Amino acid sequence: MIFIDTGAWIALTDKSDQYHREAAQIYSQLKNKRKRFVTTDYIIDETVTRLRYDTNHQIAVKFLDLVNISEKTGTLRVTYVDERLFQDAISIFRQYESAVLSFTDCVSFATCKMHKIHEAFAFDQHFTMIGISLSKE
Repeated sequence: MIFIDTGAWIALTDKSDQYHREAAQIYSQLKNKRKRFVTTDYIIDETVTRLRYDTNHQIAVKFLDLVNISEKTGTLRVTYVDERLFQDAISIFRQYESAVLSFTDCVSFATCKMHKIHEAFAFDQHFTMIGISLSKE
């Protein structure tokens, strides 16, 4: 399984994003290898919000449609933050005083730990600091 972060979702959805071409190539290669993806409700929230503010409502809805189709086809699993995951994220957040991490980053890290995920489709280098490699073209 591969974790998909906000930056990758935005790059896939927004054709004007600086990483769009690279993201499309990586996603295509991963799908061809029949990789399964995991993301969180926090990542979906962050992505929809950013797309709505930075592009437009139509592109944000297009992203939601992509998530819906991916879930229905079994390509994507959305992990919803529950009390345990939330507490794990707090614990991670407390550990990294010197790193500039969002709480959503910590939820992502806790999710990767929970699912034993070692690879992320992301453009955020923070994943590497906790031992998760980034998907490459």
